[in-house]
Amino acid sequence: MPSSSSPQNEAAQVSNLRIALVVAALGAIGPFSIDAYLPSFAEIGASLSASRIEVQQTLSAYLLPFAVMSLWHGAISDAFGRRRVILVALTLFAAASLGCALATRIEMLWLMRAMQGICAGAGIVIGRALVRDLYHGVQAQKLMSSVALMFALAPAIAPVIGGWLHSWFGWRSVFYFLFAFTMALFAACLRWLPETLPLEKRQPFKLGYLAHAYGAVLTSPRFMLICLALTLNFMAFFVYVASAPIFLMEHLKLDERGFLWLFGPTTAGIICGSFISGHSAGKLSTGATLRLACALMGSAALINLAVAFLLPPGLPWSVLPLSLYTAGMSLAAPTLTLAALDLFPEKRGLAASCQTFIQSAGNALLAGLLAPLLWHTPRTLALGMCGFFAVGLLLLWGSQKLQKPGAYH
Repeated sequence: MPSSSSPQNEAAQVSNLRIALVVAALGAIGPFSIDAYLPSFAEIGASLSASRIEVQQTLSAYLLPFAVMSLWHGAISDAFGRRRVILVALTLFAAASLGCALATRIEMLWLMRAMQGICAGAGIVIGRALVRDLYHGVQAQKLMSSVALMFALAPAIAPVIGGWLHSWFGWRSVFYFLFAFTMALFAACLRWLPETLPLEKRQPFKLGYLAHAYGAVLTSPRFMLICLALTLNFMAFFVYVASAPIFLMEHLKLDERGFLWLFGPTTAGIICGSFISGHSAGKLSTGATLRLACALMGSAALINLAVAFLLPPGLPWSVLPLSLYTAGMSLAAPTLTLAALDLFPEKRGLAASCQTFIQSAGNALLAGLLAPLLWHTPRTLALGMCGFFAVGLLLLWGSQKLQKPGAYH
C-alpha cells in the first residue's frame, strides 16, 4: 500500500487540483459574464444611446438563453461525452464575447449576450456532472466544496477587474477580457480535462428517450423541491447582484471601482461557507449541515432587514449582513446539489441540466422583472431577500418530509 507521500498519491493530488481548477474556471464563466460588466452599465447606455432598462435587458438577454440551453447541455454531454461539448461551447462563447466588444447598437449587444448565454451554461452543468462521474460520497462533497471555494473568487474578482478595465480602457475592454479568458481556459481544457464518460455509459440523444427522461426528472417532487429551494436561496442574494449598479452607485454613492464593497464581503462569506462544507464532510449529517446553513441565512436576512429599516444606507453596515447570508448559502449548496443529482445516478448530466435550468430561470425572472421592482430602496431589497429565503426554507422543509420512509424518492 503506497504511503500518503508516494508518487502515485502526489500525482492523484495534482490531478484532483487540476480538475478542481478547470471545473471552477468553467463555472466562473457565468459570474464573469454577469458581474464584470455591471460597473459599465451607465457608459454602455451612453455609448449605444440606450436607456437604463434597455441596458438592464442585456442581463436578461444573457440569462434567458442560459436557462433554456442549460436544459440541453447535460443531455448532449450524456450522449456525446463531456470534454467535446465543453470545447465546442468555449469556442462559441469566445466568438460571442468578441461580438459583444464590437457591438455598435444595443440590439447587437442583446444578440451577442444571448449567444453568450447559450454557451456559458455548459461549463456549470457539465462540470457538476464531471465531478460526479469521477468521485463519490465524502470525496465528491470535498471536491465540490473546493470547486465552490475557488469559484467563489469569481464574483469578487469580476466586478473589480471590470471596474478597472472600464476606468482604463472603456466598457468594450471587459468583453475583450472575457474573450482572452475563454481562450486560455480552452487551452487548459484541451490539455488537462479528461473524458469522464466512457462510451458504454452514454445515453441516446433521441427525442423519445429525452422526453421520458426529462419528464421523470422534472416531475420528481423531491428533485423539484430541492432545486427550487436552492434557487430561492440564491435569489435572495442575487437580487443584490442584479441591482448592484443601483444599490452601489445610487443608494451607497460609490463609483465604478467601488463594486468590491458588495462582492468582496459576500465572496468572503461564500469562501467561509465552502470551507466549512468541505471540512464538515463526513462529520456532520446532511440534516445538521442544512440546519446550520438555514440558521445563518435566516439570521442574516433578519439582520439585513433591521439595518435597512433602522439605519441610513451606508458602509459597511449595508453590506455586512449579506456576507453572513452567503456563508450559509454556500454551506447548503454542495449538499443540496449532490442530493438532487443522486436521485438520478444514471442521468446525472441531464439532472444537472434541469437543476441549472431551474436556477437560471429564476435568476432571469429576477433580473428582468423582480429586481427593477425591488431596487428602488434598500428597504425593498431587504424585504425581497427575506421573502425569497422564507419561501426557499418552506420548500426545503417539504423536500425533507418526502425523504421519510414510505415517501416518494
